Amino acid sequence: MMPNQNNDLLQLRAEIAATAARMIAQDGADYATARRKAARQVLGVDQPKPNMMPDDNQIEDEVRKYLAMFGGPEHGRRLAHLRVTALQVMEALAEFRPYLTGAVLNGTAGEHDGIHLQLFADSAKEVEIYLLNRNVNIEISEIPHFKGGRHPPVETVSFTWQKETVHAELYEFHDLRGALKPRSDGRLQRVDAAGLRALMTTDETLEQDE
Repeated sequence: MMPNQNNDLLQLRAEIAATAARMIAQDGADYATARRKAARQVLGVDQPKPNMMPDDNQIEDEVRKYLAMFGGPEHGRRLAHLRVTALQVMEALAEFRPYLTGAVLNGTAGEHDGIHLQLFADSAKEVEIYLLNRNVNIEISEIPHFKGGRHPPVETVSFTWQKETVHAELYEFHDLRGALKPRSDGRLQRVDAAGLRALMTTDETLEQDE
């Protein structure tokens, strides 16, 4: 690929990522939907070549930039509230080894985002019965396994906690080993309750220093 072509490709990816980031921050779109719509808007085609599409990390970085520029103090308050609520849920579900993932963890959560957890139990039914016995109304759906398409999808229970939506993916205990592998890019993929507390303490320290 010639240098100019490579630069054009990088620029297109960046434009798609920035457009997708606006959709995520403003409308609460999921990454896949935002990427697809942004590509259609930028390129004018429904099925662009895969090498033209930004990955989730690039879009996440653009969401972070967007919120830093336009989110204002409200974004910080919203993120802090979601993290406090997430910690409460994790403490209540401690026996199922909860881990926080997604936008509340990586700091890009906005007004449309819910709390995403991964739980590890002997069976999904164990978690569902636990919640139902505490009069928590749940909705059940499926999500792809974090290990990829070679593994069957896992159940997700969605419910409301302190007026916030929680989506809890229900994994088996043996999946926990794979869940703790660090990402090659150094980004936090998931944290337990202790990790979330440490993250919240860091946030408070940074606020005091500003």
